[in-house]
Amino acid sequence: MATGNLSTPRTPNYPGLQSFKGKWYHTGLWPHEGVDFTGLRVGVIGTGSSGVQSIPIIAKQAKHLYVFQRTANFSLPARNAPMNRDKESAHKAHYPERRRAAFDTPFGIAGYPAPVKSALDATEEERLCAYEAKWAEGGSISFLYSYTDLLINKESNETASEFVRRKIRATLKDPKTAELLCPNDHPIGTKRLILDTDYYETYNRDNVTLVDIRSRPIEEITSTELRTADIDYALDAIVFATGFDAMTGAMKEIDIHTDAGMSIREKWEHGPRTYLGIMIAGFPNLFMITGPQSPGVKSQMILACEQHVDWIADCIQYLRDHAFSRIEAEEDAEDAWVRHNNEVADRTLYPLANSWYVGANIPGKPRVFMPYVGGVAAYKKKCDEIAASGYEGFRTSVTVQDQRVAAD
Repeated sequence: MATGNLSTPRTPNYPGLQSFKGKWYHTGLWPHEGVDFTGLRVGVIGTGSSGVQSIPIIAKQAKHLYVFQRTANFSLPARNAPMNRDKESAHKAHYPERRRAAFDTPFGIAGYPAPVKSALDATEEERLCAYEAKWAEGGSISFLYSYTDLLINKESNETASEFVRRKIRATLKDPKTAELLCPNDHPIGTKRLILDTDYYETYNRDNVTLVDIRSRPIEEITSTELRTADIDYALDAIVFATGFDAMTGAMKEIDIHTDAGMSIREKWEHGPRTYLGIMIAGFPNLFMITGPQSPGVKSQMILACEQHVDWIADCIQYLRDHAFSRIEAEEDAEDAWVRHNNEVADRTLYPLANSWYVGANIPGKPRVFMPYVGGVAAYKKKCDEIAASGYEGFRTSVTVQDQRVAAD
């Protein structure tokens, strides 16, 4: 199963949406030919990653852009620019070593020196200097790598969170809009840390309005308007930047049953349960690439996919070499891995956020922290140890049908 972690777009079921006479889009289902919003009144619903990255572009085209925000999110500058040829050449000259080194890092990305001290052991001046350097550099991993404890110590995290809030306030001309854009309900990094180009600057444009739908929720969509609790907004187009049924949605939408009748949907009714994020107890021979309870979304995804594909290929070769035709995760091993996944997460600040990591963006979805946040290096070591031990925690066998074929 290579169904992906963010591959099942979800559009809110607002009353009246089907009556809307304008066009509406979801950022996860964007038309290949693109969309021209020139001269239109546009509403963007959602300020997660795809919303933050599309809003500055839409604002340059639209007659007026209304951004409907429920929750403010932290965003850092991406610093995208034409690549310096010397930098590119130097990087590629050591590319194989960098790729190998990436497996020995927490996030699967090499080239960033590991931090050596707590944010609280630095002076305020030292912290400011460190954060300013990371802000100028751009990128999320670099920023979170400023100190050792930004994701495990709330007081340390607050030093980084407040630094970004000050940057937001310094960028915005309108203090009220600035405060609405300042995240105050989660520590930085506990939701997907967004990268942008001129996101906060966009709210200084005369044709952009930020609407707080936490205090004034969306009530319905009519043929020509979006209606909140107190104001109607005339719109020609709507963009839903409302995300995905992350990590489990695609798997649960496929009608997978065992011979005994158990389905993935039933198995995961109260949240995903896997062994290593690679297999599910009770579902023999069903491998997953970057399934829930693996580092997938909390690491460099290409590397995460590569590690799983290599592990699965080696496992299949092992089965062939030993004339096995069936492999299945043991229930006890799955239980232990789920407990470990939760214990590791609970030692961090991640569970404090209402993120798609816990399914908070999908009404009715069980609140379970789904990614493994123990780090790529620790995870790969565990996977390699399991394989070296003859696939500890898995049952291997020959099916009755294969026994008959061998006898014939």
